[in-house]
Amino acid sequence: MPASLFYLHGFRSSPASSKAQALIARARELGVASSVWCEALSHVPDTAIAQVEAALAHAPGPATLVGSSLGGYYAAHLAEKHDLRAVLVNPAVFHPGFDSRPFVGEHENLYTGERFSFTAEHVAQIEAMRPERLNRPERFWLLAEEEDEVLDTRLAVAHFAGARQTVLPGGDHSFTRWDDYLDEVLRFAGLIA
Repeated sequence: MPASLFYLHGFRSSPASSKAQALIARARELGVASSVWCEALSHVPDTAIAQVEAALAHAPGPATLVGSSLGGYYAAHLAEKHDLRAVLVNPAVFHPGFDSRPFVGEHENLYTGERFSFTAEHVAQIEAMRPERLNRPERFWLLAEEEDEVLDTRLAVAHFAGARQTVLPGGDHSFTRWDDYLDEVLRFAGLIA
């Protein structure tokens, strides 16, 4: 049964992001693009999760989640819930005491220009997804760059202790060396040998 990969973009992002497009282009070059799912996620967390779960229900074979930033948080949540593997790229980690105030308010999607409101209720939906601990950390692969200007890489390193971790010096929140890891991500997902 063929494997599949689900790419979950971040907050204010879309399938038009450079990471999503690079992954899809490389999958196309290798003849496995039909096994990659990458759709625009709702800005409402519970709706975004429902979108991915509906798509996962139709996955033809073993599914791997790849998530960036908030998409990484969603990927971790769904991997725990459905016993899946996940690659987490500079993922958000919402720890107790996380200051969500900068996220509440009006925002604009960086790629579509769509404006949306992110509310305290949306933050509560995200917080409700936070696992107490990882049941099987070996299912996860953390890809992070230390100079992430948006999220504290140290939180992800601590949260995903026991997981495979590739933590690189320098970089930024976009994960500047993404192209260097495309084949390895596709291999981790079982799409290529």
